Amino acid sequence: MDANMKKRNELLAKTVIKGLESRNMSGYYAQDKEAALKQALELIPNGSTIAMGGCMSAHEIGLVKALQDGEYNYIDRAKLEPREGLMAAYDADFFLSSANAATDDGVLVNIDGNSNRVSCIAQGPKKVIFIVGINKVCPDLDSAMKRARNVAATANAQRFDIKTPCKETGKCFNCKSPDTICCQFLITRYSRHKDRIHVILVNDTLGM
Repeated sequence: MDANMKKRNELLAKTVIKGLESRNMSGYYAQDKEAALKQALELIPNGSTIAMGGCMSAHEIGLVKALQDGEYNYIDRAKLEPREGLMAAYDADFFLSSANAATDDGVLVNIDGNSNRVSCIAQGPKKVIFIVGINKVCPDLDSAMKRARNVAATANAQRFDIKTPCKETGKCFNCKSPDTICCQFLITRYSRHKDRIHVILVNDTLGM
């Protein structure tokens, strides 16, 4: 990565972290994927129970494999019925997620189809760790919502066997299709519970 871009990303991350702290959330900056993995594992003690909500970024930094191979109780939701997996996630010590977008003053935006991910972010698991690529940081809430809908959601739609306008065009139509994956929008602007939400900003392009 170009040195100037790396410096820019570091400065931007400091701004985001300051915003997160003002919202009772903790922020960390990782220079690369390896540093992000190290930071995440420092936050998760051995023996912890960990659940995840479709977080591609956690896979990309190697966190899921590290949890599966380590001394942790990693809940693989693919091996559970949807309701069973959700109830197990609610009781977890840690919940892993990413954000579809984040503002530079620390607001997190997520969109869900079945609400399993956003419901766990809002309440349930004792702590939530977000793995967020610097590519997802936007200047304000309006641009973050646009990114979540027109970049993240439309890209995620390609992964599923669904029939939505965005899957055909790559553009959000604010549809009411029976297959829509944009059913719930969660804007996390403050955490009442200090030390619950931790956000690792990674100097890389991660996720959708």
